[in-house]
Amino acid sequence: MSDSAHMRGPAAVSCGDVSRSSSLAGCSGILGRSAWAGGVRRKIARVAPSTSTVLIVGPTGTGKELIARCIHEQSPRRRGPFVPVDCASITGTLCSSQLFGHVKGAFTGADYESLGCFRAAEGGTIFLDEIGELEPSIQAMLLRTLQERIVVPVGNHREIPVDVRVIAATNRVLDEEVQAARFRMDLLYRLRVMTIQTTSLRQRLEDVSVLAEHFLTRLSKDNGIPAKELSVESLAVLLAHDWPGNVRELQNVLECAAIFSDSESIQPSALRIHKSPAAQPEATAGTIPAALQPFSPHQARGPEPAECLETWLTLPEVEAQHIARTLEVAGYNQSAAARMLAIDRHVLARKMKKYGLRKPEGLQ
Repeated sequence: MSDSAHMRGPAAVSCGDVSRSSSLAGCSGILGRSAWAGGVRRKIARVAPSTSTVLIVGPTGTGKELIARCIHEQSPRRRGPFVPVDCASITGTLCSSQLFGHVKGAFTGADYESLGCFRAAEGGTIFLDEIGELEPSIQAMLLRTLQERIVVPVGNHREIPVDVRVIAATNRVLDEEVQAARFRMDLLYRLRVMTIQTTSLRQRLEDVSVLAEHFLTRLSKDNGIPAKELSVESLAVLLAHDWPGNVRELQNVLECAAIFSDSESIQPSALRIHKSPAAQPEATAGTIPAALQPFSPHQARGPEPAECLETWLTLPEVEAQHIARTLEVAGYNQSAAARMLAIDRHVLARKMKKYGLRKPEGLQ
């Protein structure tokens, strides 16, 4: 961060590290072969060239900041700063000065002038993470900044124009926060010009193998350790986990395994997966993940079988669909898919030939 963006003394702004294009080399995009990953990549490409405000919504650990950085990196503002702000951490009396700046002597301890996060992001992008945590008084100030594109530093009455693109993110349902009078409706309308929805990792299990390969490659480079790869059994264990911590949890599990694994192939014993109290019993390599289990007609009331015979799946059709879904989730690794299905790899190969299932062209 430049000296003009850095604030000295006790009134320093609590913006995240201000990044520019050269420091965003780690933004490798949204990885995965799932429909969600492909859809988000297309949406980023569409929204990046504009200056419109973007709201990213989804569970914690699903890559909201990565999406924001990728939008910035693909935008005309990529040579300007990217300033992440953790809104959950900027509570209290100094919140307005941290966002909008202050003049010297504005309050006790204000020994230096502060630009604030918005002015530090001039010509670039400010990322307001967990915006649902902002206090009501700050929400009103933010609304004015979004409407007028100006900031008024604490202790000053002069309006200062700012040229900043705003990307916000939250894990809250802001419509419910509005109903509960914890979030301003007019601010929500200002933020929700374009919306990108993230999804939990358990909803896109077909991306686990791609993400795991990426993380292990990066961990090897960052830590100076030999390259590691997942064994077939370890991949099956990862695919059977429900990942309450999402992609962030997967990354942490792989980092620990890569560091403590003595062999180049990471075995299930090296995977330190912490089960939450509400988690299901520990899965084995042969366990079928819940997301892959076929639907049972007893799970919900519906038409009697006689009423829908024309659309009722036959047993071979159910088997073909289940094998196809398992292959997709396993990244068409036949050994891993056979493990998940608890059958021999040669049996799987015969069934794939029987049902005409093959690896899509162009898939690595």
